[in-house]
Amino acid sequence: MPPRNGAGFFDSVRKGLASDLVMGNLEQPLTDDTGASKCGAGSTNCYAFRSPPSYAKHLVEGGFQLLNLANNHAKDFGDAGHGNTIKALDGAGLEYTGEQDQITVVEVKGVKVAVVGFSPYAGTNNLNDPAHSRSVIKQAKEKADLVVVQVHMGGEGDTKNHVKPGNEIYFGENRGDPIKFSHAVIDAGADVVIGHGPHVLRGMEFYKGKLIAYSLGNFAGGGRTLSKDGIKKYGGILRVTLAKDGTYVSGKFLSTYLNGNGLPTRDTADERGRELVGSLTKADFPETGATIGDDGTIKPAA
Repeated sequence: MPPRNGAGFFDSVRKGLASDLVMGNLEQPLTDDTGASKCGAGSTNCYAFRSPPSYAKHLVEGGFQLLNLANNHAKDFGDAGHGNTIKALDGAGLEYTGEQDQITVVEVKGVKVAVVGFSPYAGTNNLNDPAHSRSVIKQAKEKADLVVVQVHMGGEGDTKNHVKPGNEIYFGENRGDPIKFSHAVIDAGADVVIGHGPHVLRGMEFYKGKLIAYSLGNFAGGGRTLSKDGIKKYGGILRVTLAKDGTYVSGKFLSTYLNGNGLPTRDTADERGRELVGSLTKADFPETGATIGDDGTIKPAA
């Protein structure tokens, strides 16, 4: 468990997170032990995560308002654990998305924002089902001014930081074709695509004027949950401003890293995450890649 039972967990990054709508990917259930862990007794290569339901208050303290639950750990403690997560989020006044056909709409300063979560896992909007993906995005567009896609896609690990065409297979799972999926949902009406899953930072590109962030890396994970070695300890906060009609106005990337206790920490001195995203973007998207300035500003390629 984190120091002080999680109190002040997000202190270092709270200022950077402050925004009109703060979202994150909650890759664990908020539950007590349900007795239904996905990992069998004696398993040596299986990871099941959970935090106490009371930790929802720490998400609120950090400034989060909406969490994506479409990922491979949301049901680590079964349907009961997932249900407890929903109860904890509801009790804390937090919005969430990620169930199949779920479109979560929130209103921010008179602008309706629809958020849809995708992953390759059962019970969520399947990123490997192009027809359904397009359909749910079109429905979201009918309900809101802006459509934000949260998507858990791609292989994992420090060798998976490059984005390449084609499906990414990891431990026998089809983790999707990140480029094909992202372009498809933008064609269907999405205004920004925010990727997570690889546990490392990836590059960013613009497609039809819409920003795609293929992975924001590791942001937070207390104790031994996430690696704090090498490039896997780097992540970032993505700030995006959109006009009501979906036009990209501005963006900024703020570098973070996991400290020794796994707490998210602003990397104001070196901005190593920003440098990583910049170099990966140039390598993987030489024509469509975002331009990332020394101050973290994100602009379309000239």
